[in-house]
Amino acid sequence: MTIIDTTKMTSKGQVTVPSRVRKILHLKGGSSVAFTVTKYGIILVPCEITARTPYTPREWKKIEKLASEEGKSFSSPEAAKKHLAGL
Repeated sequence: MTIIDTTKMTSKGQVTVPSRVRKILHLKGGSSVAFTVTKYGIILVPCEITARTPYTPREWKKIEKLASEEGKSFSSPEAAKKHLAGL
């Protein structure tokens, strides 16, 4: 294993990736990195994080429909539980 550079960890658990390592990995301010812990140490790999919606367009349509409908009221918790059990 070749050690390229070293750095210290702050009291908040932060480390600065040394300039030589940033250049080798083509990292810039705002770059995302992933960490993998192995029995030999930590592997740091550049990665891309993409935003994903938690719902499909079909699911969003159902959610929007439900949100636009009038809600139901129940006279007691038991009545609400009975309604939910029937769904």
